[in-house]
Amino acid sequence: MAVTATAFAGWLIASPLWLVFAFVLQFFRDPPRAVPGDARSVLSPADGRIVAIEPARDPWLARDCLKISVFMNVFNVHSNRSPVDGEVRQRWYHAGAFVNAALAKASTENERNALHIRTVTGHDVTCVQVAGLIARRILCYVEAGAALVRGQRYGFIRFGSRVDLYLPSDVRICVAIGDKVRATTTLLAELP
Repeated sequence: MAVTATAFAGWLIASPLWLVFAFVLQFFRDPPRAVPGDARSVLSPADGRIVAIEPARDPWLARDCLKISVFMNVFNVHSNRSPVDGEVRQRWYHAGAFVNAALAKASTENERNALHIRTVTGHDVTCVQVAGLIARRILCYVEAGAALVRGQRYGFIRFGSRVDLYLPSDVRICVAIGDKVRATTTLLAELP
């Protein structure tokens, strides 16, 4: 059966729409993940690449700590998962700009949502969802008082972003800058 010029032109016109549909479909995927480690394990809250491991000042709890940042590009899974077992003590939302989430200034200038989690071992962890250049919507499904377990879905950021973790300064780091990580399955650090 011969393909007519009209049918071929229709496929040419429709192909970009199918590509956009496939991109959006892959972006919203949320595969199940195995949960490794124990109560002292700090797991990656997102798929992506480690862009920062540095001493920092936690702006939410006003303490010296260690910051680990995971940058998610548009091809990563964007479901955010709890890095630790614990209770959400407080939640903060801060409206802001939408600069490239791979840049350090995104942690302080972009729209963000922070959770203070007190772990079952008594440590404080701050987990911050940071919107990116394209991301315009941060979803957080938990409030203060919610109990979280490692790997539990707690939020979603649409179209490119980052997650910053503020951890006790004496954690043992298990990743390096540039490492590719997967939500829940990658061990980022171990609590003392």
